[in-house]
Amino acid sequence: MSREEERLKEARDGKAQWKKWGPYLSERQWGTVREDYSGDGEAWTYFPHDHARSRAYRSGEDGLAGFSDEKQRLCFALSLWNGQDPILKERLFGLTGAEGNHGEDVKEYYFYLDSTPTHSYMKWLYKYPQRAYPYADLVETNRRRSKLELEYELLDTGIFNEDRYFDVFVEYAKVSPEDILIRITAKNRGPEAATLHVLPTLWFRNVWTWMPEAPKPILRQVEARKGMRTITVSHAGLGERWLYVDGEMPLLFTENETNNQQLFGTTNAGSYVKDGINDYVVLGRKDAVNQAGMGTKVAAHLEVKVETGDEAVLRLRLTDSCVAKDAFTGFDETLAERRSEADEFYHAITPPSATEDEALVLRQALAGMLWTKQYYLFEADKWIREHGGDPFSTSLGPTRNREWGHMVNDDIISMPDKWEYPWYAAWDLAFHTIALSEVDIDFAKQQIDLMLTQWYIHPSGQIPAYEWNFSDVNPPVHAWATLALYRTEQSARGEGDLSFLKCSFSKLLANFTWWVNRKDRFGKNVFEGGFLGLDNIGVFDRSAPLPTGGYLEQADGTAWMAFFSQNMLELAGELASRDPSYEDLVAKFLEHFLWIAHAINNVGPDGMWDEEDGFFYDVLRLPDGSATRLKVRSMVGLLPLCATSVTEPWQRERAPRVMEFFQERIRRMPELLANVYAGRGYADRGLMTLVSPERLRRILARMLDEGEFLGPHGIRAVSRYHLEHPYIFKTGDREFRVNYLPADSDTGMFGGNSNWRGPVWMPVNMLLIRALLGFYVFYGDSFKVECPTGSGREMNLFEVAREIADRLISIFLRDANGRRPVFGGLEKFQTDRYWRDYILFHEYFHGDNGAGIGASHQTGWTGLVATLIRLFRSFNASQVLKAGKEAAFSR
Repeated sequence: MSREEERLKEARDGKAQWKKWGPYLSERQWGTVREDYSGDGEAWTYFPHDHARSRAYRSGEDGLAGFSDEKQRLCFALSLWNGQDPILKERLFGLTGAEGNHGEDVKEYYFYLDSTPTHSYMKWLYKYPQRAYPYADLVETNRRRSKLELEYELLDTGIFNEDRYFDVFVEYAKVSPEDILIRITAKNRGPEAATLHVLPTLWFRNVWTWMPEAPKPILRQVEARKGMRTITVSHAGLGERWLYVDGEMPLLFTENETNNQQLFGTTNAGSYVKDGINDYVVLGRKDAVNQAGMGTKVAAHLEVKVETGDEAVLRLRLTDSCVAKDAFTGFDETLAERRSEADEFYHAITPPSATEDEALVLRQALAGMLWTKQYYLFEADKWIREHGGDPFSTSLGPTRNREWGHMVNDDIISMPDKWEYPWYAAWDLAFHTIALSEVDIDFAKQQIDLMLTQWYIHPSGQIPAYEWNFSDVNPPVHAWATLALYRTEQSARGEGDLSFLKCSFSKLLANFTWWVNRKDRFGKNVFEGGFLGLDNIGVFDRSAPLPTGGYLEQADGTAWMAFFSQNMLELAGELASRDPSYEDLVAKFLEHFLWIAHAINNVGPDGMWDEEDGFFYDVLRLPDGSATRLKVRSMVGLLPLCATSVTEPWQRERAPRVMEFFQERIRRMPELLANVYAGRGYADRGLMTLVSPERLRRILARMLDEGEFLGPHGIRAVSRYHLEHPYIFKTGDREFRVNYLPADSDTGMFGGNSNWRGPVWMPVNMLLIRALLGFYVFYGDSFKVECPTGSGREMNLFEVAREIADRLISIFLRDANGRRPVFGGLEKFQTDRYWRDYILFHEYFHGDNGAGIGASHQTGWTGLVATLIRLFRSFNASQVLKAGKEAAFSR
């Protein structure tokens, strides 16, 4: 067991709180719903970036390389100034939804380089320009550009010309759970000497303003030995601790209080305010900081001239022990030891057959996952009341989330992206847990638990979707994630966590009931759900009233519910093997699946299956009772493949009464097996699926066609067929169309900052790969298809799954020319030795060339590339076939 694995065990057993301190600050708190106290719900405009340096937050904090305790009471982050910027660089800048031609977008270059799961070692990099940051240019130029043009990026401004920038590295290393070493290293990459102000900043999250009964904490400068500065930290909840600074630079104290005078023309609470350090450094206002050496916010101020090619280093130590005499004794050795332990940990989980480049991608992907944890506070009852609403009334109060008055979120949560999406998204989170389980199964399980606790899940059984509209509907993937985590832990530790399974199952049962009661309009086992996470994939906005009237019967919604049924069936079966009282629930979910499978395979003129095209489509039901298929070849029609589950003989043996029920139901209604039954497969396995072998072949022929879905870097969200053959729907004098768009969206549907009309998305690719592995362990080598379609190359379905996985992994790897597809045409990233190995994990990827698009740090579900590397560099076809369910479905 490595030292990091020992720390994980100590944390799991409650012997040491190794995860108490971590990277739990947001990277954008401004412009969030939590901080929106406007009357119109326009969060971006109510709290813009320009207010962030001067306005105390209510629900959280943000910063560069931010670090805090698990309740974000005491926060640490880096601030910088190059002598040219109009403000301190305290937080990352980016465009709001209205400013960007493709929605919100961070305009900075920063990278999560390393992290262990206990955060015993972490490393982060920020590229800080030496010229004045072009705030106005970025806003104005992007505002002028249309949706058909590329975004205007920071590199495009020329600010990095001649390499006039600093590489600023921040490293954290834990001596013990409460003793943290911090090293800041600034390297001058420019052609001449340049001055840099380094301001590591410590502060308390402001709770005293909103809760006057809360005791106000205090930071104080105290006498220190020569060559060092010392700050005492006094907090009622955290107790006493100390920040030691290696060097005799000034300490600048102020208060984490809103500068009301600056922003609103009203009186400040005191003489010192949040932006006091900014005004002292940038404006030279000596009275802006407290000369008495106390406050609730402090920064050490190191001003240093760094020669070209040289570096400046600053060391700090935040600890609960008074170690003034030897605060920095052994500092470098401990840091090196933690770095070595991180190497040992990642070496152990990297498959020996992985290339050096794959190992680099795997490590940075998982580092990004671990850095993207965030403290999230949202007290809906309080928030609604402060908007003049009543949590007991759904007709009064704010424009959004007023029906979620029960909700109190006060936890560390894995975020999709701490700048662009600094709020949890339910279906994203389920995928996060799969990647996180590669390094920390305990944290992964805890994340699933969170979404299902009474403080999150609605009393009706709905799982909250995301901050901007908790009532939106995300795909029901939490049962799958629960099952995958259980199987993964079972494989790794020899037994699964039965209490986790029981607890999750009971809450998932409530969520399943919500779906059946709310999203099956007429009880026909065909489901709606709205956009279901696929933003603009449809002809219309699927979450809004249709321009035709009527409603949609959704192939994806119905497939998701078949998938949900399968996973609940298996969860119930696992519980029934220990408690026979669950057997009736196994039968319940088996019957749900059979009826849904029959419904989606309706072959009539108004069914979802189109016999001529060999594909599934949404069905538009019009007010006059007529129906039409919306014949868009999209991920909507591929998702029925994902509702695939293998049953092993030992599972059938565990539930004889369920098998008796199944046989009797089929005897009475043999139609329920039409188009889905495949008999017994390899090793006497069974298969629950929505597609017969014939339909599977027909769908795969399209999916594996490089002129349709199979792109150079994964499965596209919409078929490339629609490039030359756009789908057009006319109603009255209006025309709606779906074109193949491999990159950014040309529509503002769902904000226009993500596009499901052609790019490659990692999460659904992952589910398709999982399905293919399931089909393989059932069919074995007896089922082969052309891949790519028309190539003449026959592959079994394991080989097809690996082909797709390899294409996805190749997004991040150097090709034969040394170029990484993810970087697209960004020559700085492609060729510069100080850029080319720092990977960005985007929200989605160009359908034709693999370039990263959308949020640039969404290691949330894009971190699944680490899972793919581990899976396909660890197992071959024969191993998967022999292991069956354990190999195919544990992830």
